Amino acid sequence: MKLAFTKMHGLGNDFIIIDLREKRVSNLAGRLKGLGDRRFGIGFDQAIVLKKSRKADFKMEIYNSDGSQVEMCGNGIRCLADYIWKRRLSKKDVLEIETLAGIIRPRRASGGLVTVDMGEPILDAPLIPVKLKGEVISKSVKVLDKTLKITCVSMGNPHCIVFVKNADKFDVEKYGSVLEKMAIFPNRINVEFVEVLSKSRLKMRVWERGAGETLACGTGASAAVVAAHLANKTNKRTLTVELLGGELKIKWDKADKRVYMTGPSKEVFNGFVDL
Repeated sequence: MKLAFTKMHGLGNDFIIIDLREKRVSNLAGRLKGLGDRRFGIGFDQAIVLKKSRKADFKMEIYNSDGSQVEMCGNGIRCLADYIWKRRLSKKDVLEIETLAGIIRPRRASGGLVTVDMGEPILDAPLIPVKLKGEVISKSVKVLDKTLKITCVSMGNPHCIVFVKNADKFDVEKYGSVLEKMAIFPNRINVEFVEVLSKSRLKMRVWERGAGETLACGTGASAAVVAAHLANKTNKRTLTVELLGGELKIKWDKADKRVYMTGPSKEVFNGFVDL
């Protein structure tokens, strides 16, 4: 089967988007895993599959480069919304997109940016899920030769935030790869290493489950801002998060308790691949 794809990225967090509203592909996860290799395939952090939805405008499925499926991706849904608007698949300025994390609503923002209503953060450990009780805030955990303080948040997918003194010098792969698979995280976990630059600015590096270190993570940046409040690192509700690929604006609204993420998307190229 010859299939069209579009390569996109949000702050260097890169994706292929495949429209399967009218097609079916057998063993999809296995085929996408092969395409994810940056030397023998196309290469991407995640593959985004566009499908029809019975309860929203569209349905979004997300697969990591290792073939595992995940619930949500903030940078990915911005790219998908941009893909939909550029191809005039919808005239709506606010889309409803079905994901495994529920209905997510990206909307057009000024300057060609996209704002995504990421929903309310989930803080109760069993629902994240984490095999602990209550909220997990600045909990000490032994990881290899270090004792790290973790704060856990779900933004539709699970995140473990660790505040560090210097994000640039921290060994993200060494500690992220271990934290990702710790027994207390039954579905594995995304790990954010966050440096507080000021009350309104964070610097973050991210280890994504199933993908390794990536240049950006929208749900991770959202979780980091929530964690910064929970761990008393800031009292501001709107923060800029610096990632390796660029910046995101994150607002944790005090009134409705929802998180709003604003950032760019970029279309790189289009092509065809044999599946």
